[in-house]
Amino acid sequence: MIDLYTWITPNGLKVSIALEEFGLSYRSHAIDITKGDQFRQDYLAIKPGGKIPVIVDHETGITLAESGAILLYLAEKTGRFLPRRGAARHHTIEWLMWQMGGFGPTLGHAHYFLTYNSGKAPFAEDLFHRDTRLYETLNARLEGRDYLVDDYSIADMAVWPWVSRFQRHKIDLNAFPNVRQWYLRLAARPQVKRGYAIPHFTSEIPQP
Repeated sequence: MIDLYTWITPNGLKVSIALEEFGLSYRSHAIDITKGDQFRQDYLAIKPGGKIPVIVDHETGITLAESGAILLYLAEKTGRFLPRRGAARHHTIEWLMWQMGGFGPTLGHAHYFLTYNSGKAPFAEDLFHRDTRLYETLNARLEGRDYLVDDYSIADMAVWPWVSRFQRHKIDLNAFPNVRQWYLRLAARPQVKRGYAIPHFTSEIPQP
């Protein structure tokens, strides 16, 4: 059994979707970061620093934070959604790192300034609006592809929840047809739908 401590953020959704895809038994615990739950002493005892998501795998005794590290761990634990060797393995990790190092942080700043704090910092709004050109990179990668690498993988699971916030990034997905098709393909997966509602349902998956 795995305990998942999470909230309804793209990083949290990566892991809940992955747990559904891997078919692992888990319990979700809502850590409402809007109320400061991440700084409760009982949670800090699990994750010093107070970030989500975190998993506690009672089968192995491992407690793990950082969503990318969790996806790698789950893939290696189950032997699924990450090729065991060869170029496909390296490319899967490459695109996972692309999300962790660029796509996620940049878009996180974009919806912070463009949606939640519109009009307060024009320079930052302009900067991060221009940086949403990362959608162009993603669109180019998906040209002629159903998934980011050869088959559906943890790289797709990592990127998709960030794309699901396209409205907050002020992005018209119709301008990126390859991304749009990929996004809808994944959105139709029952596992993605279930994971999107963890730790609780907030809305239907946004449609372009």
